[in-house]
Amino acid sequence: MKVSKKSLGSFLTTVRWALSLVWESSQSLAVASIVVRVVQGLLPLVVLYLTKLLIDTVTEALKTPADDPSFTRILSILGGIAGVAAVTAMLTALGGLISRIQAQIVTDHMYALLQAKSVEVDLEYYENAQYQDTLHRAQQEAPYRPTAILNAVLQLGQNSISLIAMGAVLWWLHWGVIPILILAAVPYFIVRLKQSNRLFVWERDRTPLERKAWYVHMLLTQAGAAKEVRLFDLGARLRQWFLDARSVLCRERIALERRWALSRSVAQLIGVVGILGVYSFVAIRTLQGQFTVGDLVICFQAVQRASGFLESVGQSVANLYENNLFLTTLHEFLGVQSRLPISVRPKTFPRPMTEGIVFDHVSFQYPHEERVAIRDFTFSIRAGEHVAFVGANGAGKTTLVKLLCRLYDPSNGRIMIDQTDLRDYPIAEVRGAVSGIFQDFVKFQLSAKDNIALGVRTSGTDPFAIVQAAKQAGIHETIEHLPNGYESLLGKLFDGGHELSIGEWQKVALARAILRNSQILILDEPTSAMDAKAEAELFERFHELAHGRTAILISHRLSTVKMADRIFVVDQGQIVEQGTHDELMAQQGLYTNLFLTQAQHYQ
Repeated sequence: MKVSKKSLGSFLTTVRWALSLVWESSQSLAVASIVVRVVQGLLPLVVLYLTKLLIDTVTEALKTPADDPSFTRILSILGGIAGVAAVTAMLTALGGLISRIQAQIVTDHMYALLQAKSVEVDLEYYENAQYQDTLHRAQQEAPYRPTAILNAVLQLGQNSISLIAMGAVLWWLHWGVIPILILAAVPYFIVRLKQSNRLFVWERDRTPLERKAWYVHMLLTQAGAAKEVRLFDLGARLRQWFLDARSVLCRERIALERRWALSRSVAQLIGVVGILGVYSFVAIRTLQGQFTVGDLVICFQAVQRASGFLESVGQSVANLYENNLFLTTLHEFLGVQSRLPISVRPKTFPRPMTEGIVFDHVSFQYPHEERVAIRDFTFSIRAGEHVAFVGANGAGKTTLVKLLCRLYDPSNGRIMIDQTDLRDYPIAEVRGAVSGIFQDFVKFQLSAKDNIALGVRTSGTDPFAIVQAAKQAGIHETIEHLPNGYESLLGKLFDGGHELSIGEWQKVALARAILRNSQILILDEPTSAMDAKAEAELFERFHELAHGRTAILISHRLSTVKMADRIFVVDQGQIVEQGTHDELMAQQGLYTNLFLTQAQHYQ
């Protein structure tokens, strides 16, 4: 199995990176682990030496009277062996404790890295299947691989120290024993490296299928799909899909394990033959009088331990290699970079805006899609103006909001705020200037207070401000009637939680958006889950809620946008009409047809 300088360099780089992650997590624990392993590595040599002394002393004592001082020496040696055993036991317990604590700390550190990168990456990555595969592999491997690499390195160091000590003993007995033991261990080492390679390739290739199985499992076990699963009696079908996927994974993994078991057996058989050859050589030398009984015993033990340490060294190197392969998935994930360019000389976002928003011939196509979402959008929104975008599903209304929030950049054209390209402002300032809710808003399973307080970046939000936002959104009375008021837990995910209706959840999300007090307020289908009365009450207060702010309303219900200063009609990714409600009705165009079609359902 050839190893190039480049691959070896990459291997060592990844190992150093993994160890640096462990070191960052807890330096004191890393030092303690090293000290314990070094001492543990030297103890076998001490035991071996004391064993030789004991055997030689007992052999000598058998030739002398009972009152010979050898008896006292035997007791001292036994005491030394007992002391070493006690130290070994204590170090084993201490090493295990350090390892468990370290694993917990490193795991938390790795989760923090995963979460930070997950928040940092662009929204488009979450709409990419390849990225989802990378994320899945990183989540599966990252929490424990750095600790596994540390343990493999420490185990390699400990076994190497012990192996060197045993090698010194065997060299003293006869140098020819050493190459025989090394040659006997090589086949097993090669088998383990090949096994690691095949496992890595197999798991990487099968990530999509494993992720599909996990998705089906989520459908069966999580609350999100519970109603549909029961209503449409999907349980048996979903379970079969899960079993089909898992059976493929299981069958292939078992086939790999069978091949590996056979290869390992052959490799270990070669090792056994080598060790038996060494035993035979030592036994013959003893019969010839060249070794004492103590030499025979210490040689047998040294060979046995050296063989075990050799196998452990090979195992540690193979584990390092395997963990290195799998840790590359984390490195690949953490290496994902934002595709949203950052201005070299960013400008400060205007507070307040004085001129407004301009879309200048903006077109956008989602990555990996052939359809153009919006085409040649050109319009302006004055600062403080309230506008609405209406049109059929898929017309491109929500896409323009994502562009305004700079979740994406336009494929062509530019978006300007106060005559400055949006890309020239810091992303955090752009998003901090925008507030709103979308149709797929999140139902945070937190207290009512925390649900609303998430609208601002800092913790410790003024309770009065939270209550005022709730009142403006029309959810205050509902929260007040909960058992613990604003401290009541919302949702049923945790014990003691209280479920709200969809409309009530949407009002909580609206309160969160209001509390943010941003310059631009976006409401993407804000009343889709409200009844007619609640909708009327909310939009009567619409201008008050958005007073002093630029407001963008996206809605299918044309009756809700009549009060907007201007209405833009979007069709197939283009703006086809714009004006006030009365102006659009007078045009007798698409808006008029949509409005009259909806109005007939209320007559």
